[in-house]
Amino acid sequence: MAIQEREARELKERVVEINRVAKVVKGGRRFSFTALVVIGDEVDRVGLGYGKAREVPLAISKAVDDAKKNLFSVPQHGTTITHEILGEFGAARVLLRPASEGTGVIAGGGVRAVLELAGIRDILAKSLGTTNPINMLKATVNGLQRLRRPDEVAATRGLTISQVLPVSAKAKEEEAAAEPEPAAEPVAVAAEESDGEAEDHADA
Repeated sequence: MAIQEREARELKERVVEINRVAKVVKGGRRFSFTALVVIGDEVDRVGLGYGKAREVPLAISKAVDDAKKNLFSVPQHGTTITHEILGEFGAARVLLRPASEGTGVIAGGGVRAVLELAGIRDILAKSLGTTNPINMLKATVNGLQRLRRPDEVAATRGLTISQVLPVSAKAKEEEAAAEPEPAAEPVAVAAEESDGEAEDHADA
């Protein structure tokens, strides 16, 4: 049932870069366009695609088709990651760090598109290598693929799930687990005491 719901979600696309390339032939130069596209459902699925054609719309559609072939599910806890991870591809290195709730996506360029369409809302990202957009996006995807769920991290470290979660996630779970205590009746007690004090004053 969960798989059917996941497949039924609408995939949103975001064009990261369009570039014009030229091929030198005998009669001169032939121009074509390349498109780099990210697609995702803004929950837990994201994919990266690259297309090339003589026209921009066709290049984008090819890139979307390529991205659909590369869709993968992001293992995460809610809308933030639980541990620091370094994604690598070629000369690109992208560092992904957990952030407290309300921080938002602190990233630039195509990295922001990948993280937002993957459903992550609170994260800090920093590029430590090349600024080539294709390699940066592939490094980000590599980092997301290397993420592990909290239960897997807890089992590896021999800890409980609450011990490996970020502070904000711990606070949420503690609030949900805490049951509301029954309200005491201090007003009635205070009223009885005040009546007793009034009787004492009247006797005096």
